[in-house]
Amino acid sequence: MNNQWVIPDIHGCLETLRTLIEDLIKPDKTDRIYFLGDYIDRGPDSKGVIDYLMKKKSEGFDFKFLLGNHEESLLKSYENEPLKTGLFVKKNQFKRNWFQYGGDRTVESFGVKNLNDIPQKYIDWLRGLDYYFETKDYIFVHAGLNFQIDNPFEDKHAMLWVRDFDVDAEKINQRTIVHGHVSVNLEFIYHHFKNESYRFIDLDNGVYMKGKDGFGNLLALNLESRELLIQPNID
Repeated sequence: MNNQWVIPDIHGCLETLRTLIEDLIKPDKTDRIYFLGDYIDRGPDSKGVIDYLMKKKSEGFDFKFLLGNHEESLLKSYENEPLKTGLFVKKNQFKRNWFQYGGDRTVESFGVKNLNDIPQKYIDWLRGLDYYFETKDYIFVHAGLNFQIDNPFEDKHAMLWVRDFDVDAEKINQRTIVHGHVSVNLEFIYHHFKNESYRFIDLDNGVYMKGKDGFGNLLALNLESRELLIQPNID
């Protein structure tokens, strides 16, 4: 393995993702890229993002995929979708909640109205996503860990949804958590990944926040060189 990279929340921004990988990272098949979840919602082409990632994986690229809270919301909405639509069909409250933070754009990208019409291969791919990965020096997770319990790896809900946590380094063998989920500005990100005394790195720069000062980029962190690549949103 030559290089290990981490890419956070993509949120349906296919062209931004493609440019980051093809023009900036330029990985070969001995490199590994960890993806921190939230491939979908808010951006214009969630289906295209998943198609691209599935294709690259099938071509032999070493891509590792985590589940994000947006993917969990899609799955819960899918599992509670009525088989039929109509005036007297019970409403899907999960879908209504999901649509409030971008799920409607994901459904639009699939060209369906009923979630049951999403092809099964996408549902299977989402269901197969991991909650976390571990290496000697790092723990990769979408949102973070619950250090209020003895074993932080038992709380899967926190891995997808927690927004604030204090790292107990002893519970993770002095490793560093790399996560996304909460959008932070570039100054904050630089401050944390350049200071190795911090036990967490948040890489989510809010790629969908085009025009907001300090935000609106998709990042990739090289774990060996600590190089940070920045691709502005071009979707």
